[in-house]
Amino acid sequence: MTNSQTLEIFKKTDALLEGHFLLTSGKHSNKYFQCAQVLQYPLYLNKICTVIVDHIKAAQIDTVISPAIGGICVGQEVARLLNKRFIFAEREDNKMTLRRGFNLSKGEKVLICEDVITTGGSVYEVINIIKNNEADLVGVASIVDRSNGKVKFDAPQFSVLTLDVVTYFPDDCPLCKENIPLVKPGSRKKK
Repeated sequence: MTNSQTLEIFKKTDALLEGHFLLTSGKHSNKYFQCAQVLQYPLYLNKICTVIVDHIKAAQIDTVISPAIGGICVGQEVARLLNKRFIFAEREDNKMTLRRGFNLSKGEKVLICEDVITTGGSVYEVINIIKNNEADLVGVASIVDRSNGKVKFDAPQFSVLTLDVVTYFPDDCPLCKENIPLVKPGSRKKK
């Protein structure tokens, strides 16, 4: 699937939003990828995750892990297609952690799946969980990489859709200067 085919799915499902958005990273942007709008359709979820699986299927993987909330559908479908175990990390006291009895073992080969990467903050937190459990990170896969490959994870990485989408620090945001209302559509609460 090409970037333009993937973008077409985002447009068809109203998942590519335009306006003034507060991203999880704290930065502002004129574009927002609401992957949940795409992932509500099993056909699109399967198509997109099949692209990920086709790219990483040669890797040795024991477990797929995702940061909650956005990555859960992606990770679950990738794990299903690979017939591997799936777990997720979630925030507790503002920090990603394993809960619900989930665990990782020493030497376990782990793939991280995420919906959208902007700064990689959530993925880096999950990488720390993997390292702290002495498991092995085999790669990072995502639906969208907004950084156009600028964010690096010290592991093989793959994104179905790679774009360079402009982001602004709040103090230097032209959208703020134009008084365009700021919207926070993601799962994490505004601070």
